[in-house]
Amino acid sequence: MHFAYPYLLWLLVALFPLVGYYIWKTLRGGATIRFSSVDALLRAPRTVRYYLRHLPFALRMGALAMLVVALARPQDVERLSHTNTEGIDIMLSIDVSGSMLARDFTPDRITAAKEVAGAFVADRYGDRIGLVAFAGEAFTQSPLTTDQGTLQTLLSRIRSGLIEDGTAIGNGLATAINRLRESEAKSKVIILLTDGVNNRGEIAPMTAAEIAKAQGIRVYTIGVGTEGMAPYPAVDMFGQTTFVQQKVEIDEKTLSSIAELTGGRYFRATDKEKLRAIYDEINRMEKSKVEVMEHISYHERFVEWLLGALALLLAEFLLSIFVLKRIP
Repeated sequence: MHFAYPYLLWLLVALFPLVGYYIWKTLRGGATIRFSSVDALLRAPRTVRYYLRHLPFALRMGALAMLVVALARPQDVERLSHTNTEGIDIMLSIDVSGSMLARDFTPDRITAAKEVAGAFVADRYGDRIGLVAFAGEAFTQSPLTTDQGTLQTLLSRIRSGLIEDGTAIGNGLATAINRLRESEAKSKVIILLTDGVNNRGEIAPMTAAEIAKAQGIRVYTIGVGTEGMAPYPAVDMFGQTTFVQQKVEIDEKTLSSIAELTGGRYFRATDKEKLRAIYDEINRMEKSKVEVMEHISYHERFVEWLLGALALLLAEFLLSIFVLKRIP
């Protein structure tokens, strides 16, 4: 319930002194007829009138309380809203090659990429998002969907070693494009994340970029890896996994060209925090269009409270006249 003048409800506080005064007056007494002894009166049976003696005052206080509520103008609020959402179709294309296990990110590149991508997905309410994983080949882990729970589960399951090793950037991009090809969304976006140089695949990265441009798809590319050297996983002579320092090589020129050609941007993530900041920036740039039209109607309810107060006052009057008559 909504009140047009809610500050008038403070008048209800004034009822407490009235109740206090009534209790004090009742306990104090005030008999005007003197008796030599009241023993007989104390032994007299108590009728219904005795138990109803405080009812008129209670009815009067209830009436005053209802009058205060009526003055505050209680209203029912009816809100009619219409929401029109123009979502964006987004494909995440993530490199899962062996080099994504490098430890220059915490705990490693691929785990950091999945965590940050998961947070990005959670912020894209109403958008359809899909997932492509690529290494030496590319495959669709999830088609476009608005089911965030399923997408998050599938995202958590991608890992290095699922497919033949290598870095097929062109295939990863082309597979994502194929998933967006029949999309009717006005805005179509691919976020491609990799940590290396294209060395596998049947489709050249720039060829895939040309296709994306023709399809009206923006591609944001992210190069993952620290500057200089990073600890990469390797297997020693005893078959144990170890880490060796190797130079980080990312084909930034190609990634920049892909982004520029398609109207996107290239980003370089040198640590997990930088990667998170990149996804946040993309999130701000690619906002879904949401239009909300709201109509509010107010229905007055003070008449009901006013009638209730009058009914209580009438009940007090009738009770005092016909049931609880007093000696003048």
